[in-house]
Amino acid sequence: MPSQLLTRRFAMMTGTIMILLGLLLASPSSAKTNPSQPSLKELISKKTNETSSTGQAVPDQSQLGLPYDRLGRQVPRSTVRRFLAATGGRNYVLAAEYLDLNKLAREEAAIQGPKLARQLRIVLDRALWIDPDLLSDEPQGDQDDHLHPAYDRVGAISAGDRVFDIFLQRVTQNDGAPIWKFAGVTVAEIPELYREFGYGWIEEMLPNWLLDVSLLGIHLWLWIMLGSLGLLLFPAAMLITWVMAIIVRRFHGDIGRELERLFTGPVRLLIWAILMYWCTDMVGPSIALHVLREARIVLFIALAWLLARTVDLVAARGRAKPDGQGFGVGLLHFKPVIRVLKMLMLIIVSFLWLEYMGFSVATLELAGLTISGLAIALASQKTLENFLGAFTLMATQPVQVGDLCRFGTTVGTIEEIGLRATRIRTLERTVLKIANSEFLGMQVHNLSKRDRFWYHPTLRLRYETTPDQIRYLMVEIRRMLYGHPKVLTDRLQVRFKGFAEHSLNLEIFAYVEATGYVEFYDIASDLNLRVMELVAAAGTGFGVPTQIEYEFPGKPLDEQLVQAVETEVKEWKAQRALYLPDFPEETVAEIKGSLDYPPEGSPHYSRGKT
Repeated sequence: MPSQLLTRRFAMMTGTIMILLGLLLASPSSAKTNPSQPSLKELISKKTNETSSTGQAVPDQSQLGLPYDRLGRQVPRSTVRRFLAATGGRNYVLAAEYLDLNKLAREEAAIQGPKLARQLRIVLDRALWIDPDLLSDEPQGDQDDHLHPAYDRVGAISAGDRVFDIFLQRVTQNDGAPIWKFAGVTVAEIPELYREFGYGWIEEMLPNWLLDVSLLGIHLWLWIMLGSLGLLLFPAAMLITWVMAIIVRRFHGDIGRELERLFTGPVRLLIWAILMYWCTDMVGPSIALHVLREARIVLFIALAWLLARTVDLVAARGRAKPDGQGFGVGLLHFKPVIRVLKMLMLIIVSFLWLEYMGFSVATLELAGLTISGLAIALASQKTLENFLGAFTLMATQPVQVGDLCRFGTTVGTIEEIGLRATRIRTLERTVLKIANSEFLGMQVHNLSKRDRFWYHPTLRLRYETTPDQIRYLMVEIRRMLYGHPKVLTDRLQVRFKGFAEHSLNLEIFAYVEATGYVEFYDIASDLNLRVMELVAAAGTGFGVPTQIEYEFPGKPLDEQLVQAVETEVKEWKAQRALYLPDFPEETVAEIKGSLDYPPEGSPHYSRGKT
């Protein structure tokens, strides 16, 4: 399939997913019982206020001209707030004190009062959002609501073709002090409201504590129902994503692995969240549940995840494009751009979610989001340099996390490239932090990028060594290096470097194929031992620098070995087999890999070719 057609189909698929998700997030909310439906922010704030109001002492308001009431019923706002706090704490006996039960006999009020208080709270949770701060905090109530001066309206609940007004009424205590309670007409309508918005048959099956205890305003039994619904819908989401993956794989078989990650993660979560969003209303009416549903928390998590995975998929397709076309342009800078793009998408999704949560993002200071705002935030020159240094390190990638590097006289592993400094774990296991601006100015050797190890010892031979012995060693050491399976043959050299103060120096230049320092040092140890054997076989030794003068000469050379070496070098000359300055390529091919490594006697002994 042509690359352009494949890219076009992939773009259409990604665009379709995004458009469907955008339509979902832009869809209007389901019909609300109360036109002034709260946001999740307001719901959490209300629950926090209810918790803080529980058990608070009633302030002495006599100085304000208000009669004292131990239950804080002097004004409508305090009455409603205290009622919600008492019912939130399941203290229905106390909550009954906020209901006008004068139409009931004393004995009947003591029995029915807590029951009616509980039923009213359940009705309010499921059908009416009340913000106590919107109610009057005047002893006379709201005088501009066109109601009787003794009444204040809390709200209205629609049930079928009828609208129930929830009233507060100013009544007089036995001591003559006026207080506010839920009006008797509202109390009389509680049983009818509860038949409409209560739990019905569910209440007969479940214990009251399961119906009364709540988290974020959602009762435990509703959480159980939501959990059960989620478990039922997850296999459906798996089935849908499985079918989608099969269909897409038929047209995009070459990116099956990337699509598998996309569909098994964010798309599956997105479909599950959509199904949950559609089926939540089946659980039953609940303002808190509706608010949590409209917050679309899981939907935005799925959206952020989907965007991140889609960017990764587009990046993978860009790297796979031939001849650097399309997204493959500027591949060296591609990863940092992807990181920045993901961060921007996450910020955008977060702002959208905050709007659904009830926060007004439009009221944020725009200066903080502009380039000038960022410049002010990064007022310090050093801070700005380090920030730009972090971006440069991510863009050029001279080092990455996990790389072993040498900078100056220190060797360590890169653990983190932060916005201010780069953290390094040294070989002494200490932690070193270097400012990014300073790190960029250092000469850094990235040892992890090493493709081979340099083996370059200098052999310091005794001055008694003859020229033929040196020729012998130059040939045999090179033969040994060519024959070693871990030594690379390109650029291999053994040279008579020159005359030092105490020795004749032979220099070895070779590269060793190894995956790390441990393996390299093992191989170098083997090579060193073989070199020592060749030096001994040549009848010479290593020079030892000293300033001490002896009356007798040093250890005499083995004349037999010297004569044998000189004879063999003469034979090489006669046969035109003195391979100096280098070996013929065909001879190198015959020798390569002929030595045993690891050597005989090792448990990992490996015989070379014969």
